[in-house]
Amino acid sequence: MNLNTLKWISTFFILSGILIAQFNVYPLYIFIHSIGALGWMVSGYLMHDKAVMTNFGLQIPIFITGYINYFIS
Repeated sequence: MNLNTLKWISTFFILSGILIAQFNVYPLYIFIHSIGALGWMVSGYLMHDKAVMTNFGLQIPIFITGYINYFIS
């Protein structure tokens, strides 16, 4: 998979997660959005883009909190 494909697939997951969140489909939106964030973080690493890595890398601990909340509750 090339970098451009990874970025578009990740964008699809990010936007799908945001859309699903609008319908309050918990926790599905967390899982879908986090796949996109992970893809973008990998893309940022491959592009040597620290701003992209920071943006999406900081989202991952937030999603982990959501995972913990879902699986513990």
